[in-house]
Amino acid sequence: MVRMRRLSHDEPPASDALLDEIASRSRPLGLAKDLDPLMDRIGDARCVLLGEASHGTHEYYAWRTAISRRLIQEKGFSFIAVEGDWPDCYRVNRFVKGFGSSHEGEDAREVLHAFGRWPTWMWANEEIVELAGWLHGHNDRLPADRRVGFYGLDVYSLWDSLYQVVSYLRKRGGEGAEAAREALRCFEPYGEDEQAYAHATRWVEECCEEEVIYLLREVRRAAVDRSAGGREAKFVAEQNALVLRHAEEYYRAMVRSGSESWNVRDRHMDQTLARLLTFHGPQAKAIVWEHNTHVGDARHTDMAADGMVNVGQLARERFGDDDVVLVGFGSYSGGVIAGEEWGAPMRRMAVPPARGGSWEDLLHRAIGGDALLLFDRTLSGEWFASRGHRAIGVVYRPEYERHGNYVPTVLPRRYDAFLYLDRTEALRPLHLRQAEEKEVPETYPSGV
Repeated sequence: MVRMRRLSHDEPPASDALLDEIASRSRPLGLAKDLDPLMDRIGDARCVLLGEASHGTHEYYAWRTAISRRLIQEKGFSFIAVEGDWPDCYRVNRFVKGFGSSHEGEDAREVLHAFGRWPTWMWANEEIVELAGWLHGHNDRLPADRRVGFYGLDVYSLWDSLYQVVSYLRKRGGEGAEAAREALRCFEPYGEDEQAYAHATRWVEECCEEEVIYLLREVRRAAVDRSAGGREAKFVAEQNALVLRHAEEYYRAMVRSGSESWNVRDRHMDQTLARLLTFHGPQAKAIVWEHNTHVGDARHTDMAADGMVNVGQLARERFGDDDVVLVGFGSYSGGVIAGEEWGAPMRRMAVPPARGGSWEDLLHRAIGGDALLLFDRTLSGEWFASRGHRAIGVVYRPEYERHGNYVPTVLPRRYDAFLYLDRTEALRPLHLRQAEEKEVPETYPSGV
């Protein structure tokens, strides 16, 4: 879930000199070859984090695909890790690597159509179908140990991860099987409802924390199966146990105020990224796809004042600035897929022109077209003013946008590079038709 902030202050003024400097620094963006300056900026960096200003915009997915393809083909990147659930994304991983799945002969669309947790459109969309299909074809020409993976970094899959860990330990018997039974007994009363579990733990001291810690310990103690794929099976089981451990902590923290739940989630994603790099070996390189609020360094936004960290900040701290490149995305107006409230049917919505004085407004006034900007240490003065930077989550109400949806940001410190798309279109979800059948009548009042 993307954090939103209601701005209580006006944007700082922007001089003509700043607009001129923005225009002179921008590079036209239309074809994959226009990414050459970004490839040069990335150089030998080990981690490239690619953001997005919404979870439902076609151009963000398309340009992240173009960047990822070049990083894989030209710089040998090892995997793509996304803001998605580990179990669902691991199924995609098996497909793109050609390792088979529960249904042999599936194509990319069938594999992605199985994403069932709201918001399904984030990964069950035509844009990811194209990426998964390309990865499958690319990997088909490579030996098994060099195939490019696709993994989920997120923490939401409490139940799916629980069942996969239980299955792994039951096959091995002993104390691990008993740990699995105890965890199942603890969570059983909540009927696969994370909200019910979170609210129950708010009013009583009892929770399942000890059970999931016991489960994780038993997974780590389990011997590696010597059969083909045994090392990876152990890694996957441990990752599911970590998801379960942090998901349990996340949902308990969610019902309390403050930044704790956000930090649990982003620290888990940072830890998962580090584990994936270690698993793939010392030469491994990672591409990350997440929202700007996770990718852009939190220390250069108002998130820091609220005690929040994010993956971009943690990656810079863990791997060093030279090994991490943070790429932000933004647009002036267009379309998006989102819901009006949590769990609501997805809808195509219009994105209004950016708030006056925001970074998106300045980029529109200075450039007026799609562009790539690279930031370096030569910048000074007005560049380092904190001004609004649009952030649209899976829940969006366009009519309220000017009073929210903007994160105060020092743009050239939050990112190393920025892709500005002047006008965008909505994502193409696989499940949209069935969602539109449930949609409210067109006469229903809305801000679209």
